[in-house]
Amino acid sequence: MSEPHGKTYRPWDPERYRHEAQSPAAKLPEGDLVFFLLDTVSQLDLQRVYAPYEEETRGAPPFEPAMMVCLLLYAYCVGVFSSRKIALACERNLAFMAIVGQERPDFRTISDFRTQHLEAFKTVFVQVVRVAGEAGLVKWGNVSTDGTKIQGNASRHKAMSYGYMQKDVARLREEIETLVTQASQQDEAEDAALGSRRGDELPAELARREARLATIEAAMQRLEARAKAEAEAERQRRVEADAERQRTGQPRRGKIPKPVDETPPDKAQSNFTDPALHIRQMNHKGWEYCGNAQVSVDGTCQIILACDVSEASNDKQQAEPVAHATLTTLAQAGMALPQEAAGKPQAIVATLDNGYYSEAAVEALETLGFDPSIATGRQKHHVPEAEASDAPATAQEHMAAKMRTPEGKALYARRKVIVEPVFGQIKEVRGFRRFVLRGLEHIRGEWRLVCLTHNLLKIWRYGKAPSVA
Repeated sequence: MSEPHGKTYRPWDPERYRHEAQSPAAKLPEGDLVFFLLDTVSQLDLQRVYAPYEEETRGAPPFEPAMMVCLLLYAYCVGVFSSRKIALACERNLAFMAIVGQERPDFRTISDFRTQHLEAFKTVFVQVVRVAGEAGLVKWGNVSTDGTKIQGNASRHKAMSYGYMQKDVARLREEIETLVTQASQQDEAEDAALGSRRGDELPAELARREARLATIEAAMQRLEARAKAEAEAERQRRVEADAERQRTGQPRRGKIPKPVDETPPDKAQSNFTDPALHIRQMNHKGWEYCGNAQVSVDGTCQIILACDVSEASNDKQQAEPVAHATLTTLAQAGMALPQEAAGKPQAIVATLDNGYYSEAAVEALETLGFDPSIATGRQKHHVPEAEASDAPATAQEHMAAKMRTPEGKALYARRKVIVEPVFGQIKEVRGFRRFVLRGLEHIRGEWRLVCLTHNLLKIWRYGKAPSVA
């Protein structure tokens, strides 16, 4: 529970709001989500949220941070993500009024608070996972990892392809050179007529073009760095494929591939609104700039143990970072892993789809203490799977053989009822399909807030409210 603070805040007394005439408590069900959150927030350690206000002595007293935390958590739980809509709900919605009373923050206050305290919600996320563990909702029977595309707050019309960037850079440099020449000639004429000026004035047209040039060149550098990383990954893939062909004695099929090119293709795009996002194809919706949102979910009650957002276009490199984040959350939450008879930590069963498979990913997961079950390829529906004729010789064959066993099939089949429904609950039920914030770190913080509130909803629905100290 949060300790008393020396800072003076605006009055906040939710107990009084509950019991006033025509109060929310008189109109809302006794076990309503808003009352669960009011009780839960009072048990959380919010020192990191309070800390920025404790040393600030200027201005009017701020809103009570615990109230603002509860307001954001409730809003995200019920699918209200816009700060303007949250502010409006504080004036018209009984559940929101049960939180804020007569002290109703405006949309700018709500927006600034959310952005300022995204990092502080890391500790809140861990505390909620700890509550879930203490309630018996986390048991490590099967930790499943998956990713989904979440649309970013970036316009498709504020983007440019690499090919067009090259043309635009050449045009801008030519125009800047012309303007500099004109400005120099004008300065000489004015100096002769009016005397010397400071000499640091920059014509507005020249400043605008130079700023535009700097923006485009930065976007080109991002695309070039991305292309270089993708080229290195392709080289590694070819080395592994060549080694596999030499081991099996199979000849190369098809044409010899062209040398790896580190230059971005002309159609590669970068967005100026949110450069961290990449354009991706959406289901039945064309193309949008999206983040690759990742979660690891415990199979007992669908509690999210770790979450992140990556700018990567696929999940191939995400298995190890998400596994690291899962272990970090469990350690910070003080949740000891189950032990074997010999006293060693028992390996955590982890299921992932074929988008995560690589030999490096399997090795990394096993090193971290996981027992991974990862599909090595897509299995077509209603088509019997071919049995392996020889003993498995490679890591991929070992994993494929493991997944063909009855135990492996049963374990992997659970993945689709563990992690995939979580995305349905977030996207379809709560309607979170687009990030409100911009910038990769802000997006990560907002996704953490979404996952945190998912866990709170699970605890509430299972009737496992934290006990009052």
